[in-house]
Amino acid sequence: MRLVLATRNEHKLRELGRMLRGVALEPLPEGFELPPEDGATFAANALAKARAAAAALGRAAIADDSGIEAEALGGAPGIRSARFAGPGASDAENLALLRERAPAGSRLRYVCVMAYAEPGAAERTFEGACTGTLAASARGSGGFGYDPAFVPGDIADGRTMAELSDAEKDAISHRGRAARALLGWLEEARPG
Repeated sequence: MRLVLATRNEHKLRELGRMLRGVALEPLPEGFELPPEDGATFAANALAKARAAAAALGRAAIADDSGIEAEALGGAPGIRSARFAGPGASDAENLALLRERAPAGSRLRYVCVMAYAEPGAAERTFEGACTGTLAASARGSGGFGYDPAFVPGDIADGRTMAELSDAEKDAISHRGRAARALLGWLEEARPG
């Protein structure tokens, strides 16, 4: 099965390529403009991207929207995770702002919604979440985004997401959980 992945994010392309076994992911063609992420929810943003890619390319497409929610910040940055420190902010700038505003040890939740769309066909969304806490210091060189400061509750030794192997992270991450739900549905809806 071949699907277009509506993203320009190389990290997501690599991660989802590992997670969606048996699915060949194609990046967006050059020059394709994604719609702005101006929806009120992760699902709205993911669906807008998947719909746009499916309609423009005439074939099935998937997209995701994901982010981190800090309990101490009332759920922020949420859908604005990639722009938390402002438009065009780097991962390091976004992470620094989160660490500045939320206390170490406070509760965090990663959320990912994967959307599937075909031209003229029903659409589906699949959500995954991973809970944890904010590390006192950023640690690790793996992962991206907020991973160096996210201590997942599923790992008992206190490592951050950025200190986990790809296999460990994929097993517990928000994106891994959403991807497995999507893959299960694809296998059920389109056997063989």
